[in-house]
Amino acid sequence: MKINFLALSAFGVLISISVQAQVIQQSYKDQVETLVQDPAVKKAFDHILSIDEQTVQDMITLTEIPSPSHHEEEKGKVFAQMLRDAGADSVWTDEVGNVIALRKGTKSERTFLVEGHLDTVFPFGTDVTVKQRGDTLFAPGITDANRSLAIVVALLKTMIHENIRTKDDIWFAGTVGEEGLGDLKGMKHLFREGAYPLAAHIAIDGGGLEDIVNGGIGSLRYKVTFKGSGGHSYGAFGIGNPHNALAQAVVSFVPKADAFTKDGPKTTYSISVLGGGTSVNSIPYESWMLVDMRSETQEKLQGINQLFLESIQEGLEKENAIIRRGEALTVDIEKVGDRPSGLADPDSPLIQRTMAIAKHLSGNDPRLSSSSTNSNIAFSMGVPAVTIGRGGLGGGAHSLDEWWINKDGHLAIQQVLLLILMQGGWM
Repeated sequence: MKINFLALSAFGVLISISVQAQVIQQSYKDQVETLVQDPAVKKAFDHILSIDEQTVQDMITLTEIPSPSHHEEEKGKVFAQMLRDAGADSVWTDEVGNVIALRKGTKSERTFLVEGHLDTVFPFGTDVTVKQRGDTLFAPGITDANRSLAIVVALLKTMIHENIRTKDDIWFAGTVGEEGLGDLKGMKHLFREGAYPLAAHIAIDGGGLEDIVNGGIGSLRYKVTFKGSGGHSYGAFGIGNPHNALAQAVVSFVPKADAFTKDGPKTTYSISVLGGGTSVNSIPYESWMLVDMRSETQEKLQGINQLFLESIQEGLEKENAIIRRGEALTVDIEKVGDRPSGLADPDSPLIQRTMAIAKHLSGNDPRLSSSSTNSNIAFSMGVPAVTIGRGGLGGGAHSLDEWWINKDGHLAIQQVLLLILMQGGWM
């Protein structure tokens, strides 16, 4: 049964969600029940609670270090030191800025990744000081994703303190370029052709325990710039006008995109930002736009992309056909974002494990959904992956009023620990 409803997303935005009622296989429920009764796991859960105050302080420390996409170096240094202090077997920063700590396994036949992202959407100059009012912490970036980074540190601390090792190696990481025009830079590097093979990916980035992302919303983003010589609006009249070409392109694209997106997997488009021109009495020398297109499937994404590129050429040709003098206009098409789509089967072991754990710890039925997160890359490659929540209560993500309350926040850390143990072959 599929249910449609309005809800707050993991990032505090009101969205329409289609949720397919999911069945958790009994074998995975049984595994969770057995695992939580293990004395070593109970001790680990107790340790997570005992360091909870420090985990919150780690979150505050990381939040107060500015880290817009492409500028994560300073936060990465502090995060790396936290991982060293936790006792990682080794810690390094790769070529693009991902900070990675190794926890060796007992067999080391495979390696899987557990991570939160280092970057935020806020530019330098934003006040990221954490302020507390009552039980609520306020600061830009506190939930997305500095809480996730603090969870990564707490997990490593717990496994080392309790001498827990899985069969598989684990990379505990803070990754770069997840937000906006960061374009999943860190993930693309880790999963690039010829990279060290990763057998699975657990991303921490979202809301409650029951909010489970098993699909990646793919996206293509462009900056399109129409160019001409520019000139006086009266004296140079008759030359090509880049604004006209851009307008013609939009007028060509929107009706076709509207028809294309009415059926099939959800696909969206947005002419998001416009710019160009110097004054009211000047023909502009350039006109540009930023465009975002998204889809649940790669096929639909490529379909709307083709319509868009055709419309750009149509707009250029229509304006060039009516110019009376001067050189023809040109257009530059710059792809500024490319996130692949993908979907993990709800019956796959990693998703089944995640749902069984979420049901046990929260008591609520898990909700599977698609979103745009670091897991997109693994989803698109068929690598087992999932994005799970950072726990507690939070909202206002990507706003100056972002907030978080430590209401049972430790449960999210326990959730990831159980998933690590099940995925990594501890049982």
